[in-house]
Parts: sequence; C-alpha cells; structure tokens
Amino acid sequence: MTDDIEEGSQPHSNRKKPNAVRQSHRLSPKLLLKSLGPGLITGASDDDPSGIATFSQAGARFGFGMLWLVIFQYPLMMAIQEMCARIGLITGSGLAAIIKKKYSRKIVFPLIGLLFIVNTINIGADIGAMSASVRLIFPQIPLIMATISFAAFIILAQILIPYKKYVKILKYLTLSLLAYVITAIIVGGNWNQILIASVLPHVEFTSQYALMFVAIFGTSISPYLFFWQASEEAEEDVEKHKIKEIISNRNSSHNEPKVAKNEIKLMRVDIATGIGFSHFIMWAIILTTAGSLYENGVTNIESADQAAKALEPLVKSFPNAGQISEVIFALGIIGTGLLAVPVLAGSAGYALADGFGWKEGLGKKFKDAQAFYLVIAISVLTGLFINFIGIDPIQALIYAAVINGVVAVPILIALMKIANDKEILYNRINGKISNILGLTTILIMGAAVVIMFITR
Repeated sequence: MTDDIEEGSQPHSNRKKPNAVRQSHRLSPKLLLKSLGPGLITGASDDDPSGIATFSQAGARFGFGMLWLVIFQYPLMMAIQEMCARIGLITGSGLAAIIKKKYSRKIVFPLIGLLFIVNTINIGADIGAMSASVRLIFPQIPLIMATISFAAFIILAQILIPYKKYVKILKYLTLSLLAYVITAIIVGGNWNQILIASVLPHVEFTSQYALMFVAIFGTSISPYLFFWQASEEAEEDVEKHKIKEIISNRNSSHNEPKVAKNEIKLMRVDIATGIGFSHFIMWAIILTTAGSLYENGVTNIESADQAAKALEPLVKSFPNAGQISEVIFALGIIGTGLLAVPVLAGSAGYALADGFGWKEGLGKKFKDAQAFYLVIAISVLTGLFINFIGIDPIQALIYAAVINGVVAVPILIALMKIANDKEILYNRINGKISNILGLTTILIMGAAVVIMFITR
C-alpha cells in the first residue's frame, strides 16, 4: 500500500542522513511471525470496550447497513498507522516530539492536551464497562469496588510488570472476541445480502447515522493509536540497541537509528496483520448484533446485559444460555479493557513526555521515568472518577468514540505534514497512495463531524 514511498529523493537539509542497512535475504515466514509486535497490539487494543459497544450499537440499530465500513476503513486506517509507525521507526522519537520540532510548543501542547482529555474520558468509559461486565457474572460485587480494583490493578501492572509480559497474558483474554466470529456464522442470514452489504455503501441522511458514522471512525482511527504506534516503534529501536532511549528532544546529540529496508517491510506486515484482525472482529460484531438483536427488534443497546444477549445464539442449546453468553461477553470486555486502558494511558504518557522532554518508556523503571508513569497513573485515576458522575457506561463508550473522531481531525492534518517532510523522514516520506489515503481520511472524518453537528 505504501511501497511507493520515495526511496530515491534527497533530503533538503544538510543534516546527516541516517544509514540505511541493506539486507538481501527474503522475509521468511518465521521472521514475519517474529516481527508481529506494536502493530498487532495496536490492532487488538483498537477493539476495546468502546469499539465493541460502538460496533454492537451499529449492528443493532442499522442491521447490515454499516458492514461496508469494514472494508472501506481498512486501507485508510492502515495508511495512517503505517505513517505513525514509520515516523517512530525512522526518527526514534514519539509523534508529539516531532510535532513540537516542526510546529513549536504552541501547537503541540493544545494537541496533547486534547489527547489527554479524550483518553481520560475513554479510560473512564472503558473501566466503567469492565466493571458493569463483572457484575453480569458476580452481581453481588459492588460497582465501586470493581471499578477501583480495575484502576488499581492497571496502574500497578503498568508500573511493575514489563509491558511485553503483560500483553502476552492479555492476548489470550482477547481471544474471547472470536466468540463473535462463531456467533456471526451461526446467526448468519442471507449470505448474498451480507456480502453485498459488506461491499456496497449504504448511507442514511439522519442524525443517528451521522453520529454512528463518526463513532465508528473515532473508535477505529483514534488519536491515542497514532501516538502509541510511533512511540512503540521508537521503543523497539531502544530494545534493539539502535538508540539508548526514546529521543524526546530533537535538538539533542542523540544519533538517529539505522533502519534496514527489511525493517520497513516487516513493520508494514505487522500493521497489516494487526489492523486486519481488528477489522475482522469489527465485521463479526456488527454481523452478530444485526442477526441476533436487530432482527429481533432490539435496536438500541443501553446496558451490558443487552449487549451480551447478542452472543446467546452461540450457546442457545446449553442450559443457562443467557448466563454463559454474559460470561463470554464479560471476558471479551475485561480482556480488551485490560489491554486498551494501558495503551490509552501510555499514549498520554508518551505524548506529555515528548512535549516536556521527560524521560519516557515502558521499558524503564519507575525511578527512571517518574513523570511519565505519574501521567499514566493520573489519567487512569481521573478516568476512574468519571464513573461516579452518573453516566451509563455503554452510552459513555459510544460518546467517547465520537469525541475521538472529532479530535482526530487536527492531529491527522499535522501527521500528514510530518509524513511528507524530507527534513524529518529523508527519503522515507509518503508516496502518492499514502497521501491519497491520508487526505481521504481527513476529508471523510472532517465532513462527517460537520454533518453530525449540523444534523443534531
């Protein structure tokens, strides 16, 4: 998709161009499998409780009407995340550090301020949904106890447990999302109709459709994923000993990482795999709720137990089918929440550390990056308190997705300019396809936001 990046162009500045290590060997399946990392984690975290709630509501409210967005979104999201990953990999810096260098602090601080606010809201909604899901299984547990426990666990785990070990455990919990794939096959429907709906756009000129359109784009192409992806690629540079630490000050004397051509290819495979998994689950969730809820007249999901009913066809022949479906749903919400909340908080930590020039990185101990970890803790704790102002967690998840969609537009504009800057990326700038997909994303999301506000 982005193989048309200009390899032969020369940088306009007199700065020393980083060496490109040449590798002649082909990409073996074993090497490809081993390369799966930041992109796969990003894809898995994209199906967070906010995504599950949004996709479920889309299927319940519009049936198969929004299935087409899965294929339509895939190249757009892949292009955006590839840009973020390329920026982090080539520069050894996070996205906010690069924005600060290019536009100054007057631009970067409002952007990271918006990111912190929207991430905090998203964290609060995710923790609320996780707690509500626990109560489906153990109704005797007070909501406040479940909420505080999740927040405390996430903060302590992110500080004390190496993130790569933490993620390995949580990946197994997120496999519960495959229950939607099986349920989608069971509830099925007219497969000719489903395939047509998956390819041909269906648009309704209503405020509800506009709101859901923005929510789906907001939960899929989210600002926190931009900052997270770039910083995680920089973390990979540190782990491979290409740089000593993430470069938060672009005027420092740090050497930039040497990047092999094969590493760019492996990064793209990682991105394509992660985003592909994320969108496949998105398709399955919409199809499941369309076939099990929409077809039975449930067109508005207002609670966790309503959302869980979408999985009942999976276990309808079992005794206590309702309870089993609630357990499967709860495991999916809890697993994705425990994976996504650290990503949300971590992206805020990376962004603020970039902005202020702090030491950063999940590979560092708390004593070596105190400000970075304190931002993570503060964002989780602030999100925790959002749960005590009387907002329904399922509805909060959808509105969090809408806010993400609104905030993403100005950040995407800055991202596109950086991805085309030869002084920053040298001969690794965007090609025509990347620019077309990036501009298309900005125009669609910008227009959708405007239409949403006008119709409401």
